[in-house]
Amino acid sequence: MSQSIATIALVVADYDDAISFYVDKLGFALASDLDMGGGKRWVTVTPGGGGARLLLAKADGTAQSAHIGNQTGGRVGFFLETDDFARDHAAYVARGVKFLELPRHEAYGSVAVFEDLYGNKWDLIQPKG
Repeated sequence: MSQSIATIALVVADYDDAISFYVDKLGFALASDLDMGGGKRWVTVTPGGGGARLLLAKADGTAQSAHIGNQTGGRVGFFLETDDFARDHAAYVARGVKFLELPRHEAYGSVAVFEDLYGNKWDLIQPKG
């Protein structure tokens, strides 16, 4: 049996603002943007090296809106691996991505926490090895 996580939903306030952040600031590719009717769209973005897609899912109602930016209870919930930490960190800083700490060099690799446009926490990480 072969299985993989293909898509992860990320609740957003606005499709176009989210696309702009993930494509323009993080360098992801826009994989799909399909009109589903009724104001809904199927919007997915993917990092350059592959892996799971993010479904940018516009919040529907107050219960979903309340979780925008805090989908993981305030902890780092997303991990973006890179093959060149220094390159990507410098590019993200230049594009205005907000880092919450200076880069750290841990036993498992180089890492720094950043926020997306809504405040969800991400690790930019280059694993050792």
